[in-house]
Amino acid sequence: MKNQLRELRAARGWSQAELGLQLEISRQSVNAIETGKFDPSLPIAFRLAKLFALPIEQIFHPEE
Repeated sequence: MKNQLRELRAARGWSQAELGLQLEISRQSVNAIETGKFDPSLPIAFRLAKLFALPIEQIFHPEE
């Protein structure tokens, strides 16, 4: 699944570690989500949506 996480994080000046702390996940998990190697669980996706004040669909979208 493609996502805008790297761009959203960078726009706020957060490191992967800082975002991980806010989501209560590891920096490695943030990296895996950003690179599309791992799709987040639904609770993490909802936390991301709340953190960035965006609908989940604006953060994640299926690969065509």
